[in-house]
Amino acid sequence: MNISNQIALVSGANRGFGKYLVLELLARGAKVYAGARNPEAIDIPGAIPVQLDITNPESVKKAAEAASDVTLLINNAGSSTGASLYTGKLDDIHLEFNTHVFGTLSMIRTFAPIIEKNGGGTILNILSVLSWLSVNNAGAYSAAKSAEWGMTNGLRLDLAPKNIRVAGLHVGYMDTDMTTRIQAPKSDPKDIARIAIDGIAADLYEIVADELSQNVQKNLSGGVASLYPQLGN
Repeated sequence: MNISNQIALVSGANRGFGKYLVLELLARGAKVYAGARNPEAIDIPGAIPVQLDITNPESVKKAAEAASDVTLLINNAGSSTGASLYTGKLDDIHLEFNTHVFGTLSMIRTFAPIIEKNGGGTILNILSVLSWLSVNNAGAYSAAKSAEWGMTNGLRLDLAPKNIRVAGLHVGYMDTDMTTRIQAPKSDPKDIARIAIDGIAADLYEIVADELSQNVQKNLSGGVASLYPQLGN
């Protein structure tokens, strides 16, 4: 894919990783719609602000009408409640799934016909190493991301005949405001944005962006013993 020829929409583009994705796309010559619940928060020269709440079907519909020339959709908008599946509030768990699964699915179901009409293109879902691995205090997020990964795989099959490639980005913690309270090694989101757009340009289905994600991917075949050694045999 030639990025300079693309018309992109990035959700959750007002801050964090989404903002870096917009900047990277603009630097490569793409036309970019920057989606956010509050479009006035978009302060990126060259980007086109679009009001977008992916959990609100009417908002998604209006965004599609405003960005009817899209050929590249990046589903970046997310939530991170820190809810435990066992003890967390059900409202928080619902929010994780409504955002990462049903909100993302709503975006794809709405924009895929537009991308097809425009000659085909790519959809990139921002996943996580936590789609393959669960850690303490992130059970709801991990479960939602795992479901989003499964959804990504299913939609690859559905949309390939329509000349739409569905890709997934797997990455560990990035140094953004969402991870401020987490004490762990973090990647520079600017570097991950570059890797993500490189992966789209190379027509990759799965973009495994950092060493942690690469190691976890390798350990998947080892099952529970490899992923959770603390549980024993």
